[in-house]
Amino acid sequence: MQLIKLAAASLGVRVGIRSLGKRVHARPGASSEGGQASVEFALLMCFVLLPFFVGIITIGVLFNQYVELTDAVSIGARLLAVSRLQTADPCATTAAAIEHAAPFLAPANITFTIVLNGNSYSGATCPAGAANMAQGATATVTATYPCNFSSWGTNFNPTCTMKAQTAEIIQ
Repeated sequence: MQLIKLAAASLGVRVGIRSLGKRVHARPGASSEGGQASVEFALLMCFVLLPFFVGIITIGVLFNQYVELTDAVSIGARLLAVSRLQTADPCATTAAAIEHAAPFLAPANITFTIVLNGNSYSGATCPAGAANMAQGATATVTATYPCNFSSWGTNFNPTCTMKAQTAEIIQ
């Protein structure tokens, strides 16, 4: 029995006797540091996966802003198409509709270009534009909005702009 204990001890295996007299053998090479690798892996994956998930969230926010801008421009163009003879400043009406349809976009950052019957107007006002709203003519509404592709204080593409454009026939 003593020989078996010495052989087991040289292999790093502890042999003991339970209260019922049965021998208990531990796994060879088992130590108290078995969970250390799991903890190191978990800590490392936090630093690897965190930037990945932050990137996914940033791209999701950008996509949401693009969808919101596109939908708002479509709503503004439809309102412009049906507001002939109902407004003195069609560009202001269109800009207000776009700003109200896109509540999560900063209105000060949206730039407008409106083309009425071939005449282009930049900005949110065009008092002379009402004269160019002929029935059957094309009205094109274009809006641009700056992308904010930033993460952890760094804007990875500062020149990025989103652009949405819709053309409608004036009714």
